[in-house]
Amino acid sequence: QGPFVESGGGLVQPGGSLRLSCTASGSIFSLYVVGWYRQAPGKQREWVAQISRAGSADYADSVRGRFTISRDNAKNTVYLQMNSLKPEDTAVYYCNKGVPEMSYWGQGTQVTVSS
Repeated sequence: QGPFVESGGGLVQPGGSLRLSCTASGSIFSLYVVGWYRQAPGKQREWVAQISRAGSADYADSVRGRFTISRDNAKNTVYLQMNSLKPEDTAVYYCNKGVPEMSYWGQGTQVTVSS
């Protein structure tokens, strides 16, 4: 299994929405707890949300109620629906296992929230 691949980022105005996707090769992807993480300029990478194999989700306080994580195991894909975006959500977003492993970090996808 290689690095996870993130996509779907972009430039959006405050209050807007984006949906990020995380994909990986290999049939065992559906067995993983998968998490989304983000790193803003000058800050450490932080955990955003995660989803269990069965679909149970958990969120950081900063995004709870605005972001929704989901997964489609048949497509080996985990999504992050981001609504009511704020400038402080600006960051590079990454996905990895629930307990991250170095070999699974991908390039990330840039999310910029600005008017």
